[in-house]
Amino acid sequence: MKPVALITGGSRGIGLGIAQALLEKGYRVAINGVRPANLVASTLEELKSNGGEVIYCQGDIGNGDDRQKMIDDIKSKWNQLNLLVNNAGVAPKERKDILEAEEDSFDWLIGINLKGPYFLTQLAANWMIDQKKNKQEDDFSIINVSSVSASVASVNRGDYCISKAGMNMTTKLWAARLGEFNIPVYEIQPGLIKTDMTAGVIEKYDKLIAEGLTLQKRWGYPEDIGKTVVALAEGMIPYATGQTINIDGGMTIKTL
Repeated sequence: MKPVALITGGSRGIGLGIAQALLEKGYRVAINGVRPANLVASTLEELKSNGGEVIYCQGDIGNGDDRQKMIDDIKSKWNQLNLLVNNAGVAPKERKDILEAEEDSFDWLIGINLKGPYFLTQLAANWMIDQKKNKQEDDFSIINVSSVSASVASVNRGDYCISKAGMNMTTKLWAARLGEFNIPVYEIQPGLIKTDMTAGVIEKYDKLIAEGLTLQKRWGYPEDIGKTVVALAEGMIPYATGQTINIDGGMTIKTL
């Protein structure tokens, strides 16, 4: 049977790049997003155009009922889940200095970026453990897509940085807990990735990249992350559970 992957935030940007890469490798893919199904229909049809098996699991990962429905939808369709990619995330509604930031915005962002993936992983992990009992030969894994903001401080979006730093520990926690079941957990920390989320700052970062912000003088692209997910999911980077891979063009390397 073809492996099954659930990608949160999979209908655009980095998540879409991941979906495309996994479909090329023969995965069946469940894509989660908050937009109504009719607004992602063209994207789904494009993904299916080469024979890919794709379903859309509409829902907010910050909502417990929605998280359960995602898992139930996949069970109903394929009764199988080999890979969870926690990719969905939001930026602050307003970038505000941490001296002025508001609690409501903090709670909203943390619920989606940190609490949601934590408890979605709990649901997926328990199901993977159950599957392992009857499918010892099958591969299962969890990949968290966070950000270099886990370690690079931005004082005008503290909530975002905290959520990504929390994802780093979440990766370690789940790797530690699932080690006995041989279910590896990894983290990818993208740097500057050209997506709709970064569309408003293209000019700013074009200049910074040219001035040496990244060692590789280009933007990253969703396909860069997709290739990394495939390498991890396919076991091409073995014996590395709990580890973080920075896909940032050398942005986080300190140089003199």
